[in-house]
Amino acid sequence: MIFHSFLIKYGEIGIKGKNRYLFEDALVSQLTFSLKPVEGEFEITKEQGRIYVNAKGEYDYDEAMEAMTRVFGVVGVCPMVQVEDQGFEQLSKDVLAYLEQVYPDKNKTFKVNSRRARKNFPLDSQEINMELGGIILDAYPEMKVDVHQPDIMLNIEIRNMINIYSIILPGPGGMPVGTNGKAMLLLSGGIDSPVAGYMIAKRGVQIDAVYFHAPPYTSERAKQKVIDLAKIVARYSGPIHLKIVNFTDIQLYIYDQCPHEELTIIMRRYMMKIAEHFAGEDRCLGLITGESIGQVASQTMQSLAATNEVCTMPVYRPLIGFDKNEIIAVSEKIGTYETSIQPFEDCCTIFVAKHPVTKPNLNIIKKSETKLQEKIDELMKTAIETTETIVVEA
Repeated sequence: MIFHSFLIKYGEIGIKGKNRYLFEDALVSQLTFSLKPVEGEFEITKEQGRIYVNAKGEYDYDEAMEAMTRVFGVVGVCPMVQVEDQGFEQLSKDVLAYLEQVYPDKNKTFKVNSRRARKNFPLDSQEINMELGGIILDAYPEMKVDVHQPDIMLNIEIRNMINIYSIILPGPGGMPVGTNGKAMLLLSGGIDSPVAGYMIAKRGVQIDAVYFHAPPYTSERAKQKVIDLAKIVARYSGPIHLKIVNFTDIQLYIYDQCPHEELTIIMRRYMMKIAEHFAGEDRCLGLITGESIGQVASQTMQSLAATNEVCTMPVYRPLIGFDKNEIIAVSEKIGTYETSIQPFEDCCTIFVAKHPVTKPNLNIIKKSETKLQEKIDELMKTAIETTETIVVEA
């Protein structure tokens, strides 16, 4: 059976009180955006705490379901049959027709779960459950009632129209993108940063991104890999303004002037400075990184503190307590893993020292940075002015 109506279930939005309509409107906008490339025409409406998607005419069912179930804020998509109220006798016929089409194999257990939101319907919820249950058993003797763990949870919602559904495809949950401001993601070609961007976007944050490119030490294929990762994240977050910074001259200058064991920390500090500059221009409220405590030398507590010291904006690290396997599990779920493991190096791995400092002393780091005073401001100005910006869409 090809459904043409869908009930969209949301979670946290339901407790937003008087501001709930703002979040519902944002969710409608995100659903509209996600369905735009899908073949077919769709109408999205709100009604009494419910959001409905209706397909007009022919459409691609699989693509539509995939598009709706990746929208942040959606906890479930319910393909449903929506019928007019023509009395209980007609409702029972509609329910039997639904079961006939959706479940050819009737050797299943079921439970009727009705909700009477419109109180002028002649039967209350419990009466609807009992009456429909009896009618189903009479029509299909092979079916059995199981009120605890049924194979089929048959939901009947009595509203302006009557909704009949039993299938709930899970969505990602979270909050609609754009309801919690904007942040700048430091995006590399690794596993971690795309996952970090996804997780912050899931909380309703719009994402922009900055990537530090180091030609000729990093190839154009490495750059394309990052663009490909941004495209995957954009399937969930919406369009991403990706800034590609040529970081080569800054890295080489740091490499020439500073102790090599401090290279990674000093390099990260200047990345954060540049990222914060662009975040300010784009009216972002913070930076996002994929750092996890202790994962590498630049992510020890001391290293993170040294990196943070150059920032005035908050730095959000959603993976801070994750181990690598947990991060990989999320990357596989969202589809970034196979792209992330492609063997194209980024600037962080090209210039890493053999024995990087793991517990940097901030005073020593600052002293080392004084050796950069002659040219670093000019190099940063050039890097910022020559940055390439592209809009990445799914």
